[in-house]
Amino acid sequence: MHVLAIIPARYASIRFPGKPLAKIFSKSMIQRVYDQCKKCTLLSEIIIATDDKRIYNHVLNFGGKCMMTKNSHISGTDRCGEVVGSLACEYDIIVNIQGDEPYINPKQISELIDEIQDESTQIATLAKEIEDPAIIKDENSPKIKFNKNSYAISFYRSPKTISAQKIYFKHIGIYGFKKDVLKKIINLPPSENEKKERLEQLRWIDNGFKIKVGITKYDTISVDTPEDILKIEARIR
Repeated sequence: MHVLAIIPARYASIRFPGKPLAKIFSKSMIQRVYDQCKKCTLLSEIIIATDDKRIYNHVLNFGGKCMMTKNSHISGTDRCGEVVGSLACEYDIIVNIQGDEPYINPKQISELIDEIQDESTQIATLAKEIEDPAIIKDENSPKIKFNKNSYAISFYRSPKTISAQKIYFKHIGIYGFKKDVLKKIINLPPSENEKKERLEQLRWIDNGFKIKVGITKYDTISVDTPEDILKIEARIR
């Protein structure tokens, strides 16, 4: 199967403008994401999708492949859809990789691709068992609930009640799509559940699409604010 990885990267982040170009130990965050993706041998091609010429020129300067997209996209999934729609080359699987996870583990990408390769799988994502109780309460860290067949039932930001006997799973925000499925979901209107939780993947479930969930032992480090970069550098040191 031919697998295309797309890394959406927009400049106008509310909490951290210019985030993709922020330096982590003298290398930009978007380059670190790109370099990590290159370590995954299952990817046929990697494209960074942006709406900003500064990011576009930077990616070309470090030797990456980049495409300009509209600045009206609400989500990274929509940006991925535009890229796929403009490519002449056919890909079987599209992987949406977050542009603010500079140390994403290439093994996570491989795990996701293993899940989406199944003929019956429409969309795939990953989950990791939560070990730190503080993450359960953290609304900035979405959680996932899935059934015994490993299909997502719901996504949420924080539970209404917390049980010490219950196992909670953090949602790892990487997605794999069959190409025809991606083309369908980018045309769906936002659902009420999506608006309530501010999680676009609820729109897919609400419209009958099935999301296969793979369990990973690898965690991710996301960058939401400038302070997060300082934390990452301290952790790496």
